[in-house]
Amino acid sequence: MKAGKLFALALFAAIFPTLQESSAEVIGSVDTVFKMLGPDDKIIIEAFDDPKVEGVSCHLSRAKRGGVTGGLGLAEDPSNASIACRQVGPIRLPENLKDGESVFSKSTSLLFKTLQVVRFFDKKRNTLVYLVYSDKIIDGSPKNSISTVPVMPWRKE
Repeated sequence: MKAGKLFALALFAAIFPTLQESSAEVIGSVDTVFKMLGPDDKIIIEAFDDPKVEGVSCHLSRAKRGGVTGGLGLAEDPSNASIACRQVGPIRLPENLKDGESVFSKSTSLLFKTLQVVRFFDKKRNTLVYLVYSDKIIDGSPKNSISTVPVMPWRKE
């Protein structure tokens, strides 16, 4: 019986790896649709630092469903998101930077949908490229947005 529970837990962890979310700081939000019961639908603005590239911060705006189901965390959030990343200090690129590496994720439904931010490095142009998109286990969304950060020398004033 114990082996069966361990197998089920391992299978669940393999199928739903995006439940481990990156953290972001909520900067603010605006209400977009009034709901009589529960919180309103809104657009949330969050900020996070690239965990591997020192000197880069990103701001993300995303839609959040309200109402009773949204307030209970049961509603599926829309796939609309936008991203803006900027150099905020000296950029230090690590040796082991991988294209397509996840730098941020946020669950946008109870189990099956995740908002992802992945990073690429355009070596020819010496530019970091950040892509935000929404994925589902069964069917992803083509809605996406990118932001680029040229790797530039940082002047101290």
